Amino acid sequence: MKHILSSFLLLITTAQLNGCASLGRGMAEAFLEKQQSVDTRICEIWGKSFDGLAPFLGNKQGKMKVLMVHGVGDHSPGYSTQFVEKLAKELNLPAMSTQYKNISLTSRLDSSKNLGNLRINRLLSKDESRELIFYELTWSVITAKQKEILAYDNSGEYSFRRAEVNNLMKKFSNDTGPDPIIYLGDSREDILVSFGQSLCWMTKSNWNDLPDDVKQACSFNDNTTAKNINVDQYAFISHSLGSRIIIDGMQRIASFMDERDADFAEALKAKEIPIYMMSNQLPMLQLGRKLPEVSNQKAAYCQPEGEKYKQRMLTKTPIIAFSDPNDLLSYAIPHGFVEKYLDSRLCIDVTNININVATIFDAFGLGKLANPIDAHVGYDTDDRVVALIAKGIGNKNTAKIVNDRCRWVETID
Repeated sequence: MKHILSSFLLLITTAQLNGCASLGRGMAEAFLEKQQSVDTRICEIWGKSFDGLAPFLGNKQGKMKVLMVHGVGDHSPGYSTQFVEKLAKELNLPAMSTQYKNISLTSRLDSSKNLGNLRINRLLSKDESRELIFYELTWSVITAKQKEILAYDNSGEYSFRRAEVNNLMKKFSNDTGPDPIIYLGDSREDILVSFGQSLCWMTKSNWNDLPDDVKQACSFNDNTTAKNINVDQYAFISHSLGSRIIIDGMQRIASFMDERDADFAEALKAKEIPIYMMSNQLPMLQLGRKLPEVSNQKAAYCQPEGEKYKQRMLTKTPIIAFSDPNDLLSYAIPHGFVEKYLDSRLCIDVTNININVATIFDAFGLGKLANPIDAHVGYDTDDRVVALIAKGIGNKNTAKIVNDRCRWVETID
């Protein structure tokens, strides 16, 4: 409820300036209550129809597997719990495994490295005919040590000098702001290895084969991996910097696939793996970076008649990019961005979703406002976002809340 607090403080301050604090407080509470009762937040979708996760849960040959990658800020294993519970409800998966499985990630080349945690959960329908295996990557331990250099700024020695709301915002800034900077440095490789290890465990092992409570590296060079990829279905869910990590991680894997990984590479070429990006930051995180190894060649790699079609990495990578216009760190993906700045071998298509996840208030004629922090962190608890990931748009399974509350503009090639 941070947005209510911020708006409330603004209204109270205005009233106090006029010497009417108690009256202002009562008016503010009544006013905010009234605005909360009518939800007029926008939801606008531009792109092709997509199915979401629902159609793949009854896969009799394989499993539906989802990997979530968090964005900026320190996270602890279990950060996705509220989202997973909402997703399970939307997909009508009321049963789950008694316990999570946890793998401490490390590098095959240096087992002393701590590359974060992979937590795995299994969600099922009551009759166990529909199943989703959910993988949650927590990589922030890789950047936490470097961020300690700013810890002094959150101490009482400095924080008490700030106004209360400003101090909250400064702590948020100190927690989230350094991560994109650190990612451009030496830690980037470790973070990408962490993603690669998570992808390896997701593709290599099914629930019963997964280790638990171990520190262990995974290898793609295994016949099991290719066999699973042939029958399983996959999706990625990301937030802010996590979207860049997934794209870079997939580009990294594309760059080192060779004859040693022939079966793995061939299996991937037949797959379509969507990425649901919350608080998408790809345009901002492209600033100052080199172009990918392969770009401006989508037709050659992604069309069956293309001269490099056999060298693609995936058949298709649909990107569904969620952006709240009041999220100061989020951007839609503009026309031409994919072709120029993202690897052509991924065969990317984009659906942009412009959605208010934070409530907008009219502050007694002072102007409309929305809490930018809520607009940045509120995606994974928004019912429309969850419903779109679960059941997509433009199909028979599309959720009622999406049909009722979202406007869809279908794009045609």
